[in-house]
Amino acid sequence: MRDDRAVSRDLPDDLLDLAFTGDVVEWRGPSPFVFVAMPSEPSAGVRAISGMVSYGWGCIPVTVRLGDQVFTTALIPKDGRYLVPLRAALRRTAGMAEGDSVALRLTIRGG
Repeated sequence: MRDDRAVSRDLPDDLLDLAFTGDVVEWRGPSPFVFVAMPSEPSAGVRAISGMVSYGWGCIPVTVRLGDQVFTTALIPKDGRYLVPLRAALRRTAGMAEGDSVALRLTIRGG
């Protein structure tokens, strides 16, 4: 049995830091939610370290910077890429809507 706590102690503090621009999309499932869809290239970087940082179902905890707003959330895997959830209050404050293109900076911490 693998001890993830022992693995995470050996990881650098900032395991991955990346910036990208993505489109705001709405997922109209049983519980509608709004996301920024990560492009393929940064998604590949996240996927490369996902086994070290995922806490289940492939979700990965991140710190996100959107303009001068900083928040924590979890990336959600979808169709080979990742989605960044955006809370309604955050979208209102930032004045963003579905279809907008937004610049994000993500930090995935290792330990």
